[in-house]
Amino acid sequence: MDTRRLKSFIVIVDSGSITRAADILHVAQPALSQQLASLEEHFGQKLLNRSQQGVSMTDAGHAVYRHAQIILRQMDQAQADASAAGNSLAGRVSVGLVPFSSAATLSIDLLAETRKRHPGILLHLTESVGQTYSQMIMNGRLEMALIHGSGPIKGVRFEPLLSEEFFLVAHPDFAIEADDKPVSITALDGLPLLMPPAYNFVRRAVDTAFTRTRTNLKVVGEVEIVRTLTRAVSIGLGATIMPKAIADRIITESSEPLICRMVSPRIEETLSLCTSDHTPLSEPAVAVKDILIELTARLKAPRG
Repeated sequence: MDTRRLKSFIVIVDSGSITRAADILHVAQPALSQQLASLEEHFGQKLLNRSQQGVSMTDAGHAVYRHAQIILRQMDQAQADASAAGNSLAGRVSVGLVPFSSAATLSIDLLAETRKRHPGILLHLTESVGQTYSQMIMNGRLEMALIHGSGPIKGVRFEPLLSEEFFLVAHPDFAIEADDKPVSITALDGLPLLMPPAYNFVRRAVDTAFTRTRTNLKVVGEVEIVRTLTRAVSIGLGATIMPKAIADRIITESSEPLICRMVSPRIEETLSLCTSDHTPLSEPAVAVKDILIELTARLKAPRG
């Protein structure tokens, strides 16, 4: 099979439209439609449903998409291995780092260490609130990710690396005293909070903690950008509850003195390294995984 058809199929799916995919690939739309038809004929299955809104994958399409990602990655790796034969590791490695977590603070160090130790590796980093990393690993778009949770999820393997504690960060105007002792969640009843959207893992953990203590969670804004969250908290638009790494970042980047306290009952979530349980990692990916585990270990600190 011509691997160009697999590449075209991936672009069609990712762009959501044959027309948009044709523009991206710089090919005529009829030619791209013919490539898709040839692919469907090869597999003897309809791969995409077409509508005025665009295209969506059938069950067979999902299977082909997952394998296409793996096949093309292996082709790229074969080319990299052949080019670097007898030399250092080379190839592309894709890693997801979940936002609003310690993982998001590792991106620069991971880039720097990978570049230092394995200059032949092309590291692709993703930090996205709206995408499910475990699904991206299962369909081959990512090779590994640091995510919240410890599974189980069919198709992926979880390796717990770190437990993250959550802290309240607030402007002094909210009359929350600076104290080393945890602040009770019940004392935060009705406090205006700025949080990620409801589907975010951090938000769900906070929602659960407030529900268990029968405390009113008053979310006045949903923010998906840490820099925006920092500025909003700094000027007193609302407080927030975040994992310690993000709370520390907000404190450091804020132009105003802020209150930072652990909450009680304690809110904590597990940060795990997630990989496919059926597709082995390439040698470059194993090297990046080792660096990622090493960097995550540095974040561990004794509890006070």
